[in-house]
Amino acid sequence: MEQSSGPTLQGGEIQWPYIVTLELGTWMVDIMVKNLKINSDILNPAFDRKLIPILYHMYTFRSTRQIGFIKPHPILTQMQQEATETKLTFDSYVMPMLCPPVPWTSVKFGAYLLTPTKLMRTVEGATQHEVLLEKCQNLQPVLDSLNQLGNCAWTINKPLLDIIISIFNDRGSDKLDIPPPLSEAPQIPHFNPQDPSYTASEKAHMKKQVINAKKKCSEMHSLRMDALYKLSIANHMRDEIFWFPHNMDFRGRTYPCPPYFNHLGSDVTRAVLVFAEGKPLGPKGLDWLKIHLVNLTGLKKRSSLQGRLEYADTIMEDILDSADNPLNGKKWWMNADEPWQALACCMEISNAVRSPDPTQFISHFPVHQDGSCNGLQHYAALGRDVIGAKSVNLMPCEVPQDVYSGVAQQVEEFRARDAASGLKIAQALEGFISRKVVKQTVMTVVYGVTRYGGRLQIEKRLKEIDEFPKEHVWDASHYLVRLVFSGLKEMFTGTREIQDWLTESARLISKSGHTVEWVTPLGLPIIQPYHRTRTQMLKSTIQHINLQISHDTKQRPDTVKQKNAFPPNFIHSLDSTHMMLTSLHCYRYDTVCREQFVALHNQPILQELSNFLLYKYCAGLQTEAMSKKYQEYRRLMLLIAKVPKTGDFDLEQVKESTYFFS
Repeated sequence: MEQSSGPTLQGGEIQWPYIVTLELGTWMVDIMVKNLKINSDILNPAFDRKLIPILYHMYTFRSTRQIGFIKPHPILTQMQQEATETKLTFDSYVMPMLCPPVPWTSVKFGAYLLTPTKLMRTVEGATQHEVLLEKCQNLQPVLDSLNQLGNCAWTINKPLLDIIISIFNDRGSDKLDIPPPLSEAPQIPHFNPQDPSYTASEKAHMKKQVINAKKKCSEMHSLRMDALYKLSIANHMRDEIFWFPHNMDFRGRTYPCPPYFNHLGSDVTRAVLVFAEGKPLGPKGLDWLKIHLVNLTGLKKRSSLQGRLEYADTIMEDILDSADNPLNGKKWWMNADEPWQALACCMEISNAVRSPDPTQFISHFPVHQDGSCNGLQHYAALGRDVIGAKSVNLMPCEVPQDVYSGVAQQVEEFRARDAASGLKIAQALEGFISRKVVKQTVMTVVYGVTRYGGRLQIEKRLKEIDEFPKEHVWDASHYLVRLVFSGLKEMFTGTREIQDWLTESARLISKSGHTVEWVTPLGLPIIQPYHRTRTQMLKSTIQHINLQISHDTKQRPDTVKQKNAFPPNFIHSLDSTHMMLTSLHCYRYDTVCREQFVALHNQPILQELSNFLLYKYCAGLQTEAMSKKYQEYRRLMLLIAKVPKTGDFDLEQVKESTYFFS
């Protein structure tokens, strides 16, 4: 009661403990269940009038666990359906801002004008990140980077938005990623389970059909509503200039605060966003628009930039037709990997080439630069790994190197060898191993994907291949994930050594009773919030709630999570640092992405990490205490001090590498 209520510009709002919030919430739900009532005859005056509850507290079982839930009375559901408004209402903080965001000046102040926003996104109830940030002396470079990202003004590509809305209001399009309405959903079959004319197996089959149809309807509804949210916000902002305030996760990766509609979204969302501030294309701008369009098609991944440009010139007729007649012409754009962004780019190229002087044409169009498997780029640079550096385009080459195709080729060699020796699953996979099958797994290995997760990724890709026999998917995915991991191990020897060093360091640190911490080259302190799970019973009048809390700093660290997460989280923090450095220097010149990567990796990153870990976890080592604890610390100290050796790769070559980001 001592706190003033309502929005404030002063910052520093008092946060309630998570448990208090939960207790208050369950108490209020209990009040609603017990006291909210309605007349039973409200929809049909023929019934006797009596007051009935509109909410019911019920239980069900999920596996062996009993789950409580609140169910509305059918009368309430019917009333809500009949009274549904056609107008969507959003909280202001999920919308883009109509003025530049408040600059981040401290851990607790920045982003929105009135809505309190956390600088670092964390699990509800976790506080260790805030404690660490508040102790930090110099967060200015990190805050400056977030402010730089938030200060970019955006606007809507109205002609493209109108085309997307017209397809959405028609019947959608699976091919173009516009979800269809529920009227296009499969009919849910109806049958009487008591009908004796059905056999037991027929009933089981029909029951499965009902479950699958309901699941499909539910998925379609979710996708349709998600698209409705995004398109409604875009349409609402169609005549505005707007901004996206940014914050970050605990590894330092940055994100726009508005969750539904932002520039990190799907193909549809990205296509309708353009920069509010335009610039003349200049002598090379039109060429970059053409290269960007070819990149969006996914057709010329192995071609040089000049080759992509020449290809764009050969299909200029299709590009102009797509811009002039997107829905009634040859529809060339619809076959691109990212069709909506491709169409938007066709329209921009069309406007530019038809202008009196393309070099003076004012363009608002974003052209993407994408790293060649960022995680492996950082590992190759950390280990100065010549072979690894070449495969992820850290070295200058005539044409771009493609690590995914390289791994696919190596996997194919392994498969052919096994097929020749009579392995049935290797024979069944002949002709089916492609870049697309292995790409996701290769990309996510450096971010900590397990063999189990990699198998699921490959299984999904194989199911998408119509010709591949479905009965072999399970065995094939198990077989292929093993080959992908083996192929990567051979191609990136330095990467594996650094990964193992990071993993083992984290294992010994957490076994000694500490959570793993480090500081990024930009000075951002990071702590892994993985502790052993404790169960807390929250007793309320409505029901008891079992809470699983895994971020309690009083609990010992979860060794498995600490060690498995450290390598990917460390690489994420480096990748984020590279992005922040790039954004801070972006106004200077266009080679900044390469320059800042070299500047980042010219720092002794692994040695500095080793020094920090030694100081943090081994400084208090008592040499005379020959206890078990001493032996653990000594092993930890010796491991951390033994930084992996680096290779002969010259980082300066990155500055000349055309395909580092392309």
